[in-house]
Amino acid sequence: MDERALDGHRIDTLIAEVRKLSAALERIAGPAPAENDWTAADCFVWSPQRRHLQPVPRPNRIGLALIKGVDHVRDILHENTRRFAEGLPANNVLLWGARGMGKSSLVKSVHAAVASETGVALKLIEVHREDIATLPLLLDLLRDAPAPVIVFCDDLSFDHDDTSYKSLKAVLDGGVEGRPAHVLLYATSNRRHLLPRDMMENERSTAINPSEAVEEKVSLSDRFGLWLGFHKCSQEDYLAMIDGYAQAFGLETPCAQLHAEALTWATTRGARSGRVAWQFIQDLAGREGRRLP
Repeated sequence: MDERALDGHRIDTLIAEVRKLSAALERIAGPAPAENDWTAADCFVWSPQRRHLQPVPRPNRIGLALIKGVDHVRDILHENTRRFAEGLPANNVLLWGARGMGKSSLVKSVHAAVASETGVALKLIEVHREDIATLPLLLDLLRDAPAPVIVFCDDLSFDHDDTSYKSLKAVLDGGVEGRPAHVLLYATSNRRHLLPRDMMENERSTAINPSEAVEEKVSLSDRFGLWLGFHKCSQEDYLAMIDGYAQAFGLETPCAQLHAEALTWATTRGARSGRVAWQFIQDLAGREGRRLP
């Protein structure tokens, strides 16, 4: 091989090595941040790997009028959300209590209702449970958001060895910079205090001054300004849910038969709740050959 061919071979080898090194660095650095289009949708899902807000063009939600049996908390959440959308002071909200009583459905429905009523481009961003630790990263991204934003954490709770709750504390407390005035946090949970009792005890034992640490019943949830409790529904509320769905979707089963079948359905499930009512309506609609929106 002559000198010129040898030089060419060396250059090709060097280029190949540089490309390999560049590819390795890209893998280490991860994907490039995505461009976020705030006009793409009203609802988004947070994807921390690319700092991306994934648009949700057709959110899974129902009309606010179809949510029955929780009128009091519905009105409180609606009023708090309306104030926030209009730029007035509002609180972070924890919706806690019985399973299947419409906590997450209420958040999504109230968001849609307030956006429609006020004409404000109110945004809802859902953060998955496993991404809670990235909340400070999301908050930094939202500081320049062009519209008011509700950050929504569904089915929130923390286990014994889970430290991601500290990220949630930082967001609720605001840190040095403070939480942006146009960002609010709504969360749902089956636990009123989010943290197991022994975790709260551990926080007290590791505090600088234990006598000033949080009491047993005051934990992470105390950082939410509003607590909205959801309790198991009565038979009357359950049947009101059934009637509301049946009327809205034009189901034709006679009322007496409808109630009897709905109560039997609840008995087989061992519970009465909004979720059980919706599952019954899906079954009934299927038997009647009707499609639900």
